[in-house]
Amino acid sequence: MSDTDSDIRAFTAANPDAKFLDVLLPDLSATLRGKRLKIDALRGVYAGDFRLPGSMFALDVCGNTVESTGLGFDDGDADRPCLPVEGSLVPVPWMGEGVAQLQVSMREADGRGFFGDPRQVLGGVLRQFAARNLRPVVALEIEFYVIDPHRTARGGIAPGRVVATAPDCAGKQINSMARIEEVSAILAEIGRACELQGVPATSALSESGPGQYEVNLHHVADACLACDHLIRLKRIVQGVFLKHGLRATFMAKPYADEPGSGLHIHVSLLAADGRNVFAADGPEPNEALSQALGGLAHTMAESMLLFAPTINAYKRFRPECYVPLAPTWGLNNRGVALRIPADAAENRRLEHRVAGADANPYLLTAAVLAGIHHGMTRGLDPGAPVSGNPYRDPTAHLPVCWEDALRGFERSRFVADYLGADFQRLFATTRRAEFQAFSRQITPLEYDWYLGTA
Repeated sequence: MSDTDSDIRAFTAANPDAKFLDVLLPDLSATLRGKRLKIDALRGVYAGDFRLPGSMFALDVCGNTVESTGLGFDDGDADRPCLPVEGSLVPVPWMGEGVAQLQVSMREADGRGFFGDPRQVLGGVLRQFAARNLRPVVALEIEFYVIDPHRTARGGIAPGRVVATAPDCAGKQINSMARIEEVSAILAEIGRACELQGVPATSALSESGPGQYEVNLHHVADACLACDHLIRLKRIVQGVFLKHGLRATFMAKPYADEPGSGLHIHVSLLAADGRNVFAADGPEPNEALSQALGGLAHTMAESMLLFAPTINAYKRFRPECYVPLAPTWGLNNRGVALRIPADAAENRRLEHRVAGADANPYLLTAAVLAGIHHGMTRGLDPGAPVSGNPYRDPTAHLPVCWEDALRGFERSRFVADYLGADFQRLFATTRRAEFQAFSRQITPLEYDWYLGTA
């Protein structure tokens, strides 16, 4: 019996009521695309019979095909095989309809990874580490807001009320256990779903904004798997809150005057013997970690479009909001872009704190690991660490405007070398089309400001 047969038999034996299969393919924006099939199609999906068009990776955030990518009519909207991601066949308990899900990744007809699939892009970066007998260890943590599913009269949003009788807590109330208590039953349901789907969620906490929470995932020595976990987690969070009449959003900056939501990534590196190459006796980074920081600092500006892929994402970048404005690093400092957390020597790692919650986790991880590899292979120096308030340094800065980030990304030799020139063009083309479409819109604020003054 093949491993596939064993996996299918084990799943169907554990989930005899499964009637439907959601086949999921995360696109450039990490939006899940795919189809719902009957469960008896499962064996055919594993056999390579499931296909989706390459235009799944030519979509803007609204799901419109950006024809200038060449993956729409120019390509005949051609289908490509999509093969299962190992370990992603799991039940979907919150739907209560006998639903299972399976994540897939796109290939070319000859079996090569499709250049536009973010999971394949990350795989290409990982092969460069494997060539040096290094294995990245990755952990992700993400923030989100819980909002009312109904928009306000002016088209805005309002916090979702989980418990109608819960007392109001004024102020930011970071790490408030009262706010955890309000959603305790929902968090417990999310926790059970994570266990069933193999998602290693370690903790949940109340963040600063009204109805804002963070979930942390345990580190794994498989960067693609770490991102798979986050894809599953986001669907779990949104699905369970929706079941309870609420909406969870991973929008980077849903409120103008409240904190944004970030996606932070922790990285260490294992040598062939299992040793953490970033480990050091003292608090200062060793040579390997210093070079990794140097590579990330040198490549951060040209990678910004991956860390902040939407126009809304750039509204996070404000002084003293725990969102870095410069490629800084420091020890145990949450204001810098690259933080070295206080921990035991064997757990020494770096935390990349730039990306918004709307970033694609595969592309974020690919850019971060590429920056680390770039720094270590070239012996780059990160400069002096920052202590105290990093927002008082007016020298270096990051492009905190979508158009500037787009130009830097398009011109980057680093991006082309590590992520592929074809992917670079594809991502830039979809982002530019979305930027131009957004720029053509007339907003209510423009009427408020200019209708009577022009």
